[in-house]
Amino acid sequence: MKLVTFIKNGQQQLGVKVEEGIIDVKSALEVYPNDSVAIHIMNLIEEGSDALERFKTYIKHLPMGNVDYIIPEEKLEWGPCITDPEKIICVGLNYRKHADETNAAYPEVPVLFNKFKNALTGHLSQVAVPRTTERLDHEVELGIIIGKEGKFIEQDEVLDYVFGYCTANDISARDIQKRTSQWMTGKTNDGFAPVGPYIVTKDEVDDPDNLRLTTTVNGELRQDSNTSDMIFSCKDIVSYISQYMTLKPGDLIMTGTPEGVILGRPIEERVYLQPGDEVTVEVEKLGALTTYFVEDV
Repeated sequence: MKLVTFIKNGQQQLGVKVEEGIIDVKSALEVYPNDSVAIHIMNLIEEGSDALERFKTYIKHLPMGNVDYIIPEEKLEWGPCITDPEKIICVGLNYRKHADETNAAYPEVPVLFNKFKNALTGHLSQVAVPRTTERLDHEVELGIIIGKEGKFIEQDEVLDYVFGYCTANDISARDIQKRTSQWMTGKTNDGFAPVGPYIVTKDEVDDPDNLRLTTTVNGELRQDSNTSDMIFSCKDIVSYISQYMTLKPGDLIMTGTPEGVILGRPIEERVYLQPGDEVTVEVEKLGALTTYFVEDV
């Protein structure tokens, strides 16, 4: 199942992608009421696997003909696919070829940093190029959405704690990031974590460690790799993080970017992102996520 968040009348709404378009769940419930069906993405995740099964059953039995609760995708105002995570945890230097291109040693344990909710934005959003940076970079990433609270999670149990996956872009201001040993100010500016268009439930992704990832900038292919190049697998990452903090439903883990970032190019070829640029990142099975860069005003 592909779940979306969209904006309607200034409010975030839950939607489901079907062949006919996007089901506006709240509008469908006005026609076909069901008190057991969640109407917000965070509720759906927090209420657990039984709630998801009830939700799937409800959607499966909805009429899909000429109905008012199905919206064409092109008419949506997209929100971030995950709206209110307690934590946004990111992994640095998690692809072998990305470490190679930046002349960095392979880490012995996952390199973790954070973003905050101010960084979240959705598909087709505008993101300001901060006036504080001259070196703005793109990073296509696989996002993991946690579905169940857990700590000290064993690797063979990780999938029990995963709700689904999404496409993400870890936008990075490289000059700010490199000023200190702590990366935060270069990583969590407003809009620096586009996610979406969809959360794809885990049953639709057989192997998250074997998915193609790509980035295009103004139509030019810049990144093209596979999650199989990750140093630490999805199971490694989730289990490792859970040794240090309790993972909660809705937490977002961004698993690192492959080679092809601007920083990895020879110095004379580094043309960083500017207002007017259009960047599309895509992860196989999860959808393409486009961001438009604008001036910081």
